[in-house]
Parts: sequence; structure tokens; C-alpha cells
Amino acid sequence: MSTYLDDGGLGETPVQASPRDIEHISEIQTLPTKVATKALAPRITPPPADDDEGFHSMSSPDMDPKFILPAEEATNTTNPITTTNREEENDESDDEFLPTGWDATSSYASTSLTPSIYQHAYENGRRFHAYKHGRYPIPNDDLEQNREDMKHALMLELTDGKLFFAPIGDAPKKVIDVGTGTGIWAIEMGDQFPGSEVLGLDLSPIQPQWVPPNVRFVIDDVEDEWASGSGWDFVHFRSMALVLRDLQRAVDQSFRHLKPGGWIEFQESHGLPQCDDGTMNPETDFATQYYNLCQEAMGKFGMDLSIGASVGEYLTKAGFVNVSVIKKKAPLGTWPKDKTMRLIGLYTREIALHSIRSMDKPFANLGLSEMEREVWGAKMRAAVKDNHVHRYYSYYFWYAQKPEEE
Repeated sequence: MSTYLDDGGLGETPVQASPRDIEHISEIQTLPTKVATKALAPRITPPPADDDEGFHSMSSPDMDPKFILPAEEATNTTNPITTTNREEENDESDDEFLPTGWDATSSYASTSLTPSIYQHAYENGRRFHAYKHGRYPIPNDDLEQNREDMKHALMLELTDGKLFFAPIGDAPKKVIDVGTGTGIWAIEMGDQFPGSEVLGLDLSPIQPQWVPPNVRFVIDDVEDEWASGSGWDFVHFRSMALVLRDLQRAVDQSFRHLKPGGWIEFQESHGLPQCDDGTMNPETDFATQYYNLCQEAMGKFGMDLSIGASVGEYLTKAGFVNVSVIKKKAPLGTWPKDKTMRLIGLYTREIALHSIRSMDKPFANLGLSEMEREVWGAKMRAAVKDNHVHRYYSYYFWYAQKPEEE
């Protein structure tokens, strides 16, 4: 297994940021980025709910169906991040699913989406997916979608604009994005490879309809038996390993459905705060205590927030070869003096702040009262905004190849 460690390309000269750099998240769109993230089309407005059930695909009366629901080398040491003294809808068809219309080898096989797939569950003022309700305890409303798109912008800064690290070549024919969320990665992948078939898969129908002609979306659970075809050149996961109840099953299924020589990539974070300069005491740090609480809460749903660091073991067990990982640091807050790292830190901080409300359901499931959740949230907000403590998170980019046929 190959390991590459990257400290992010740190600068040496402090760069003074304007007050706008550390304002509310609404200002982030004004900040410069290496790669401009495309603005997504308006979210789909749900049609009236009904009681239809089954497998569905979303289609527009004016276009082909876009939504389907089927039956670098661096050194081996990492330098500390340097710091600076800064404070801081459309109507849809009601056709039923017809098994005779399904082609097991094609990801485009589908029928029409019934309106029930747009149904959502509401708890504590937040909206959750209705399809397999409870499978994923994090909301899918606009607040969460904005956080997901912010994570995409963060990843582009962290990777210097790369959508992936796996050496998939210049013309992959079939690409699948597992846990596509808002669909932003799949959309940009479709633009980058206009000759490719790009399929995004998720539990929630929250993706835009107006997308590149080679991009489609599937509403499905990756932990079920795959019904999205085979012969994939590239299988992509982002922030998925930590929320899968059975990571090995998902990796095994990816292996089976990849074509020989195809690639798989996981882009995963590890939310345990770390520090290089002694400004954080792991024994007393509140952000560390909060992470431990999140780990306990998500564990009740069968999830492991620390698993991103060990994805390679699962890839090897499944039979993948050429297993490699690139590890990068993402500062928590605007304390670094390097301009790019400070921007990454701003994204990371805002993502962390917005995630606090998203943890209401898992914390409630853990038995915390509303008052207790408010106290934990208030303390975490204060900790995240404290630039005297130089915390960072680690991101792991795992990629591996299915062996070529002999």
C-alpha cells in the first residue's frame, strides 16, 4: 500500500485577511477559489404526496429522465500548519414499476417516478428523507444541502481543484457517484467528461433536474443489492464510509460491479480534532469531547466516524490492488497564516458550525434533552470559534484498482 502525506502547501508570509473573511457563511461565495463551483439549479419542488410505493424514476415532461429509482507524491512527514495572530417541481407520472422493463446491465433502465418518492419526514423542525426513513439520521433540507455544497467547495480547495486522485484515464465510459447528495460532484464530473455516463445514487431526491445530458440520478440504498448495472470504470464515494452500516459489503459490491481494471475512490474525513503545536490539550479540549459524543450517538445507528482512516483494510480484503492513500490537513478555523489554508479553515469552521443542528436527532436518540443539546451546541460553537487553539481535521483520499483479467 502506498501512502502520501500532504500538509497543504503552507506559506511562510502572513497575509492579512479582510473582515469579510471571517463573517457569516453568506459571505463565503465572495471569496476566491481555485476552481469555481457551479451553482446548482433550484431545488426540485415536491408535487402533492400520494401513497404509491415501489421503485421509481424521476422524469421531466421536457427532457429525458434524469432521476432513476431501480427494483502525487509527497514526503512521509507532515509539517505543522503555521499560524498568524488573527482573531477572529414539476408534475410527475404515476406509472407503477414494471419488472419486465428492467435491464439488469443498464443503469438507465427505469420507469416513471411516483410522487411518493418526494415525501419527507419532519422532526424538530428539520426535514429527512422518507424513502427508507431512519436509515440516515441527518436532515436533507436546504440547510443541510447548503452544508453539503460547502463541503464540495472545501474539497476543491483541499485538492487544488481535483475531483478525484485515482488514475482513471482521460475517457472513463461509466462513472457512479455513491451517496451523491446534491449531485454537485456528479454534475461537475459530467462536465469534465462529456463522453461518459455519470450516475449519482442517493436516498434523497434532492438533486437538480437541469443537469448535463450525460448525468442521471438514482434513488436507492447502496447497502441493498446493486441494481444500477455493472461494468463501471470508476466508483466514487465521498463522506460515505463513516455512515455505512456495513462498509465491507459496499466495498465488495463495488468490486463485483467494477469492470476489470476499474478504480474505486473514497474521500473521507476523520472528525477527531488534532493539533501540532500544543495549543490543544486532548484531555480537556471541548471539541474533542464533542466528537466523542457524536461518535457515540452515530454508533447507535451502526455508524463509525473514525473509519475513514482505515478504509484501505476494507479495499484490500475485497481484492483490490494498488491501494493508495493521500492524507491532507484541514484547519478548523481561520488561524493559519497561509491564505489558502485560512480559506479551507473558514469552510471547515462553517461546516462544523452548521452540523451542530444536524446532530439533533442522533443526540435525542442518545437520550439528551433539548436543553442538554443546546448546552452542548453552545459550547461547541464557542470552541470552534476560538482561534487560539489550532485544531485541524484529517482527510483521507483512498483509491484502489480491481485487478485486470489475466
